[in-house]
Amino acid sequence: MSKYDYLIVGSGLFGAVFAQQMTENGKSCLIIEKRNHLGGNIYCKEVEGITVHEYGAHIFHTSDKKVWNYVNRFIEFNNYINSPIANYYGEIYNLPFNMNTFSKMWGIKTPAEAKAKIDEQRSQIIGEPKNLEEQAISLVGQDIYQKLIKGYTEKQWGRDCKELPAFIIKRLPVRYTYDNNYFNDRYQGIPVGGYNVLIERLLESCDVRLNVDFLQDKENLSSLANKIVYTGTIDSYYGYQYGALEYRSVRFESEILDEQNHQGVAVVNYTDRETPYTRVIEHKHFEFGTQPKTVVTKEYSADWKLGDEPYYPVNDEKNQKVYAQYETLSKNEPNVIFGGRLAANKDEKVIFGGRLGQYKYYDMDKVIASALDAAQRELSGK
Repeated sequence: MSKYDYLIVGSGLFGAVFAQQMTENGKSCLIIEKRNHLGGNIYCKEVEGITVHEYGAHIFHTSDKKVWNYVNRFIEFNNYINSPIANYYGEIYNLPFNMNTFSKMWGIKTPAEAKAKIDEQRSQIIGEPKNLEEQAISLVGQDIYQKLIKGYTEKQWGRDCKELPAFIIKRLPVRYTYDNNYFNDRYQGIPVGGYNVLIERLLESCDVRLNVDFLQDKENLSSLANKIVYTGTIDSYYGYQYGALEYRSVRFESEILDEQNHQGVAVVNYTDRETPYTRVIEHKHFEFGTQPKTVVTKEYSADWKLGDEPYYPVNDEKNQKVYAQYETLSKNEPNVIFGGRLAANKDEKVIFGGRLGQYKYYDMDKVIASALDAAQRELSGK
């Protein structure tokens, strides 16, 4: 008989929330984590008294009251509002695209003037956009595309915007108000003390093993529990049977600066093509810090190869076809549950969850909602 009800592979948000729900309902869980710390990509560490987001900025935002109430059971959130700026060859613009942006770019004052300018520039694209460049111009016009989208996007994807498919950008938010709040969601903030506190509280009733690679000892580890929740990449779980899915990766360079305030804002996007990094994070501003020193992190978008840390799925047609093969494989194989949605078969043994297991880019609230849904389905036996 297995020792645990659930073996949960990965200690990011999906695994941690699922584990909390299970232990709250009397189930036993073992968490195994390949890294030397909990939390996946939301892991934070303290440097010079500053909570540093080790794997890039994570701002929690949601309009889902159920999710908001859930996370607030475990930790208090501060009142941080994400208001990044863009730096284009030294010109500073507010994000998202709003009246402050348009006023700086064109010297206009009213929403009517801004709308007329954008509509005039959008009209140069006739017919269905054939690539990302045409799609972006059709949505926001040439000026905004050239200064605030083109260079940043090409750095992110490592390709010219003319070579990227149009569907990557389905919509671009344009606000005809003087409002620099990046998100439209009802609730927003950063956990007081960092995300580590949230993860530790979610997992306080679980057994945890760090520095354990599930795929290196899959058979033995699988025997430790009745069911498996797997939050790694689905292609690696199946030994890359249909080939490797593609991702974009991110490289981080952090440094401590002997100054109190380096850039005056948490996030600066560098939107020209020549600046090698995509953005610079000054972590203390997430928590309104006044420490004598500061920590800044430059983010570099990078090509991905097997063995690198995957960040963003390349959701193009080629990769979706490969993913569909793995999805079919998992559905047809006995005892496999795919995507965190539990099917009727009560003998299912594996739940695939999270952005890697489901090959989707999720905001944090969607990861939590997905985990809560998976847990509820599992507990109800559906």
